[in-house]
Amino acid sequence: MSHSLGIVIESLVAVLLMLTIAYCILLNSRLKRLKADEHSLKAVIAELITATEIAERAIGGLKHTVRDVNENLGSQLDAATEMASQLGRQLGECDNVVRRLSKITSAARPPQQAEPQLQQPQPVPVAPPKVSHAQAVAAAAQAFSERRRGNGLAA
Repeated sequence: MSHSLGIVIESLVAVLLMLTIAYCILLNSRLKRLKADEHSLKAVIAELITATEIAERAIGGLKHTVRDVNENLGSQLDAATEMASQLGRQLGECDNVVRRLSKITSAARPPQQAEPQLQQPQPVPVAPPKVSHAQAVAAAAQAFSERRRGNGLAA
């Protein structure tokens, strides 16, 4: 009995050794795949680092561009504000000139004589389209010059 017990134990040890060798082969193949994945992962990490550096340089360039644009827009905005104030002052002066001209023309106009049969009927006023102040001034000046020509007083 002791002889057969020894063979059984020896056989069991041999089977366990075979299972250990098979498991070692399986682990070896998995380790080879892991090493291959490690190399590809290192390549991906290197590419990611390169892309990150390029992105950081691009962001720096964009910050510089934004700073330049901000300075340019600021100066242009200041110039536009100054021009708007100058135009406002000039429009105010134009209003004063138009008021003075209208006073001069009303003072130089001969008194209207009542001649109801000879006067042409006045057209029905139509709501004028919206025009800018400068266009209104130009239209008033043109109407003034046409009236003066009609009276024979134009220069």
